Amino acid sequence: MTETSLVLGFALILLGGIMEGSYSFPLKLNSNWDWEHTWGAGSLMALLLVPWPLAFWTVPNLAQVYHESSWSAIFWALLFGAGWGFGGVFFGLSIDMVGLSLGYSIIFGIIAINGALTPLLMNEPGKFVTTGGLWFLAAMFVMLLGIIVCAIAGNLKSKVAEPTSSTQSKKGSFGVGLILCILAGVLSGLVNFAFIYGTEITHRARNSGADPLSAINAIWALVFTANYLANVGYCVYLIFRNGSAKKLFASGTGSYWLRAIFMGVFWSGGIVVYGVGAYKLGKYGAFVGFPMLLAASLLTGNSVGWISGEWKGASSKSSRTMFAGIGLLLVAMAILANANRLMSQ
Repeated sequence: MTETSLVLGFALILLGGIMEGSYSFPLKLNSNWDWEHTWGAGSLMALLLVPWPLAFWTVPNLAQVYHESSWSAIFWALLFGAGWGFGGVFFGLSIDMVGLSLGYSIIFGIIAINGALTPLLMNEPGKFVTTGGLWFLAAMFVMLLGIIVCAIAGNLKSKVAEPTSSTQSKKGSFGVGLILCILAGVLSGLVNFAFIYGTEITHRARNSGADPLSAINAIWALVFTANYLANVGYCVYLIFRNGSAKKLFASGTGSYWLRAIFMGVFWSGGIVVYGVGAYKLGKYGAFVGFPMLLAASLLTGNSVGWISGEWKGASSKSSRTMFAGIGLLLVAMAILANANRLMSQ
């Protein structure tokens, strides 16, 4: 593995994280749409504009690839994709019940563990007692600490902005919210399982003539379809339940659909870019790259929130705490880079 390949791999994962951390920004801008309108339209755009056009363009004889792949490989790709999709639904619901600070702390912590630690433990548990494995565990610890510190900062900010509000939403019980947080964290990490366990489909794509970097698109097409159909289905249910379908095509919503396109391209495109970057990192790229993607997403999300004025009027203590959390995430990313280098030796 060349130094250039490593640098490019990390750069692509960071780019994927930036895309993943900023794709939900249209939720702040589409003021005349409810959550389900923007989320559903963005999910639909993600499904239509990225995975299938990209797969047909980059994987020769795509239909034959699926025909030659085992039913079990296709089943697991679709199942992991659907699980990832329902994780997104539970994410939105749980945040509504327990609040952003606690919700992000629980959900992203579980995603990091389930999406990176669990697959490595299942595949190569012996790596945890090597030098590289110990660096990997240290990086995970620092990253989880950074997530917790960022959550504390968010809680301090919310207390200043809304001193009389509770961290619990009126839309559901706190206990149910915690359960949904756990489900969101566990299910959202399944996207990395699909990448790791979809090797048979990837090999079929490469045998059909696909470039090694493009072969993963055969998996993403299946995974994204299951994910976004789950999201679109839930949003359609909410829209018809609330009788708000007319909002989708109301006067002045043309720009809303343009933002939904942005959301869809960045949402699914960020995962595609991550997949290429993880491949560039070598054998352990998916294990090391996924928490790095998560950290980059959190950094971007916090930056977007800062730029958009979310932290306007926040106390100096909350701002210092947030910068401390961001610093810990940056340290974790540096440790992950070293862990990948050591585990690949």
